[in-house]
Amino acid sequence: MKTLLLLRHAKSSWKDDSLADHDRPLNKRGRKTAPVMGHLIRDEGLVPDLIVSSTARRARETAEKVAKACQYGREIELTEELYLATAGEILHQAQCRPDDSAARVLLIGHNPGVEDVVNVLSGRREPFPTAALAVFELDIESWCELELGIPAKLVHFWRPRELE
Repeated sequence: MKTLLLLRHAKSSWKDDSLADHDRPLNKRGRKTAPVMGHLIRDEGLVPDLIVSSTARRARETAEKVAKACQYGREIELTEELYLATAGEILHQAQCRPDDSAARVLLIGHNPGVEDVVNVLSGRREPFPTAALAVFELDIESWCELELGIPAKLVHFWRPRELE
């Protein structure tokens, strides 16, 4: 059994229109919300064995704040492949894990890809706002078995506004 956590990056700033999309930081709300989601992960006993994040600044900052708040004790793995990735590309980031000892993996990415993964795995359409978190239980022994369409149980779905 594996657990896949999917988190959309927290709210980003659009103040500086000279910045490339990849370089946009979190805004005030995003800097507040990311630790809230990290505390939730810790309090629910869902601290991941591995965090993999997009290299985009807003995703990296989200990952750092979540990791600190949930007391994640390892390095955050950064990959450009999660930046604006499709659903299949997002799942590939969990699928290609060489270490199957990681029972819980947290992927931090962007829409529409993250929302598409949630919709396909859960079998229902759900809006997936910034800093939303979905948790799936997967009846697989190895991450290499992960693919779109496998049986997955959505066990938690949190939107930050519901937690305030």
